[in-house]
Amino acid sequence: MKSIATAVWEGGLKDGKGRIDAVSRGSSPGAFTGLPYSFTERFEGTDGPGTTPEQLIAAAHASCFAMATSSELGKAGFPPSRLTASATVTMQPVDGKPTVIRSDLVLDASVAGIDDATFQRVVLGSKAGCPISRLLQCEITLEARLV
Repeated sequence: MKSIATAVWEGGLKDGKGRIDAVSRGSSPGAFTGLPYSFTERFEGTDGPGTTPEQLIAAAHASCFAMATSSELGKAGFPPSRLTASATVTMQPVDGKPTVIRSDLVLDASVAGIDDATFQRVVLGSKAGCPISRLLQCEITLEARLV
């Protein structure tokens, strides 16, 4: 399975701008087309209409982790009724270069019949097995709650 995204950047780093397109498995448009991104959005935190690469990583990590957790809970005999996952990706300079240093996952889960010890064991496995977790070379933390 392959997923495709294209980024176009026009101009210099600080005064330029870019747009990102996601493509479905065929050639049809994916989830977004022309999603804007910029230096000011990324490094100065302006509240523009765009995104940042780190925000897209956070979205990918949260959604992947939710799906992995749903799969693992189902395999354990506890299919969830609802999982709400969030990821906060932190970037800081390392050796003078901007570096993603961690992704903090938070999960609120509604799962009937499961005890907390079993739940925590399953979600730790999901964190380790999630393809995006496996991709990231940073610290990954997890806070998981049954709600």
